[in-house]
Amino acid sequence: MAGHAIFHLGPTTLQRGMTIPNPFIAYKTYGSLAPDKSNAVLYPTSYGAQHTDTEWLVGPGKVLDTDRWFVVIPNMFANGLSSSPSTLPEPFGHGRFPEFTHWDNVHAQRRLMREVFGVERLALIYGWSMGAQQALHWGALFPDQVERICALCGSARTSVHNKVFLEGVRATLTADPAWRDGYFAERPVTGLRAMGRVYAGWAMSQAFYREKLYLEVGFSSLEDWLVRSWEANFLRRSGDDLLASLRTWELSDISANDIYDGDLDAALGAITARSIIMPSRTDLYFTAEDSAAETARMPNAEFRPIESIWGHRAGNPVLNPEDAAFIHRAVRDLTAA
Repeated sequence: MAGHAIFHLGPTTLQRGMTIPNPFIAYKTYGSLAPDKSNAVLYPTSYGAQHTDTEWLVGPGKVLDTDRWFVVIPNMFANGLSSSPSTLPEPFGHGRFPEFTHWDNVHAQRRLMREVFGVERLALIYGWSMGAQQALHWGALFPDQVERICALCGSARTSVHNKVFLEGVRATLTADPAWRDGYFAERPVTGLRAMGRVYAGWAMSQAFYREKLYLEVGFSSLEDWLVRSWEANFLRRSGDDLLASLRTWELSDISANDIYDGDLDAALGAITARSIIMPSRTDLYFTAEDSAAETARMPNAEFRPIESIWGHRAGNPVLNPEDAAFIHRAVRDLTAA
């Protein structure tokens, strides 16, 4: 498919209570689905990303090898392609935006896989950051429908420290003068640029900056890196969409539902899929220590940290061949059988 497709869900009541008449998921597929439908891989998107930002690792011979796998990238709610503040009709605009959770994302994805492709069981769900959060939700909510999970730089429950980071990002963005009465009346250029600079300090490790690795990947200076990589990254997106996605991230908790009633141990213990949990050793907000504690409570999971100074970006190493090779080996190990 050259472009993406749309899956309409019909009237849908979200986990947090709002009913949307016809939300939709934008998605793209890669490779061919086997006749027995045994090779389906789901690859959810991450914060601020759309499928075009993450498809670099999909293709023949790549991490998600389309000579073997049928890969589906569903765009997360609020990312600007699937139903989002920027795409919803009235009365959902101007500060009346619904709250999306990963419960909503994975239930919509499950319908997509069943109703469009006839897939009842995933061979693998692979995700980075908020994509990893969705992968772990799949494992806890539909344990008999997922064979394998590869979760990179994410968490089963957003930690308190991670929420503090998100509050800082939210405060930076909403300090823009365009923020009025719970929405952006104009494009918040100043806030988006400031958000990018704040984010750059959290997403990469102290060692990354000490070693000036940005000079090795096509940037001429620190300022060039901050403007062309980080400001540019968020200037592509709607401020309202970014805030809605922050809220999804903040609410992420595989046990926050009627199935587990807040019991994280029970939710982690229910994930029977063979899993590799891959934090970055230098991630400043999805810490390796938090991931190790969660992995220990999963019955069939391996803790395999990425020993990298690329911080959170070690889990999405589009500019970093060494970490990409490490992840590729992990996926090969996970899917060898």
